[in-house]
This record gives sequence, structure tokens and C-alpha cells, in this order.
Amino acid sequence: MKVAMWSGPRNLSTALMYAFAARGDCAVSDEPFYGAYLSATGIDHPMRMEVIGAQPPDAADVAASILGPIPEGKSLWYQKHMTLHMIPQFDRGFMRGLTNVFLIRHPARVVASYSKKREKPTLADIGFVQQAELFDQVADWLGHAPLVVDSADIRADPRMALTNLCTSLGISFTENMLHWQAGPKPFDGIWAPHWYNAVHASTGFDAPEGPLPDLPEEFRTLVEQAIPYYDRLRNYC
Repeated sequence: MKVAMWSGPRNLSTALMYAFAARGDCAVSDEPFYGAYLSATGIDHPMRMEVIGAQPPDAADVAASILGPIPEGKSLWYQKHMTLHMIPQFDRGFMRGLTNVFLIRHPARVVASYSKKREKPTLADIGFVQQAELFDQVADWLGHAPLVVDSADIRADPRMALTNLCTSLGISFTENMLHWQAGPKPFDGIWAPHWYNAVHASTGFDAPEGPLPDLPEEFRTLVEQAIPYYDRLRNYC
């Protein structure tokens, strides 16, 4: 099985990738379209040239590779994908060959976290609009809503949330998913030194989050723009 987990940035996506890698039967891939996205858009991101140099620049080549044999002879392949990387000029047909799942997080928490790593985020940067578009496209192909999981539910009860996710995927849950070794991982993207400080210090999922962060006015507007997309997908968790 090839599981494509679609989220925006700062959605607990790396921790969930670590959880699947800890199973022992699962290969993982970290944002394989990142280099192609930066090459195609010219957008400025931290470590831009390093990312472009580390990954194939052609989205079609990336799509072909993630539909290929599962690496390392594993039975499961977890692919961490960013919704914002699926720009309109990239053919999304490859998604039909994957089991697509959508990971969401409250926009206020996303913006609070993302703005610490990259100044002045825009709605396009945080991926909510793109996530809703991809969700609708997959739902149209399937004839029903695809799986949705909220990072808040994982933080509230990791064992239950991951058990439910695994059951829905038709795979077994294992306690190994709840813990991993601290530090960088060999499958981390080259951008990890900029983005993954907190998860590298972790050995499992953090405790439930507290109240929503109090944001500056400029960020409140951004959150208000993203909320309708989050709320709609939240209904499918």
C-alpha cells in the first residue's frame, strides 16, 4: 500500500511520518515534490537552492517514482506531501494510484508556527485552499470522501487516533508508532535543519495543545481566510 498524506506546513506532518517509519514495515518519503515546486514557481524558501539540488526538478519524474516499487522491500510506503506543492501545471493523475489521506490543523496554530520560520505567510503558503481542492478531486474520483485526520485528535490521544487511522487504511496498528529516537533521520529532507528542530528533539507526540494562540492583527485576517477550508474538512474527520 502507498499512503499519500496531504497537508499544509506545520501540521504535525513530520511527526506522523516518523510514527509510520517507526513501524518497521514502512518506507517513507519526505515531500518529494518540493524541489519541482520551487523550480517551477521560482518562489523563495529557506534553503531553496539546496532543495532544488537535492530533488528531481521535473514533477512528472517525481510522480513516476512514487508510483514505482516500494523501497527497501517494505509492504507499506508512507509519502508525506505538501498540498501547496501541487500547483496547477502539475498533472495530478498519479494520485489515482495512491491511498490519499488529508491531515489538517487549525489555521491559527499553523500560522503561529509557520510565521516563526518564514516571515509574512500568505494563504497560498499555508496550503488550505489547495488542500480543499485536492480533497474534492479525490472525493470525485472515489465517489465518497477520502480519509481526514486532525492533528489535534492525534495530540489528544495518539494511540486511539492512530488505531482509527490504521483501521481505516486496512493495516494493523503497532505500539512502535507512538515512539521514535530523538534526532535527525536518514529520510529527512535536506531542509530539515531549518524546519525540524522541534520534532528532532521529540521522542513521541506532544501533549494536547492549549488554547489557540493570540495572533497579531495581520495574521488574524489570514486565519479568517483559511478557517472555512479547515472547517469543511474537519467535518469529515
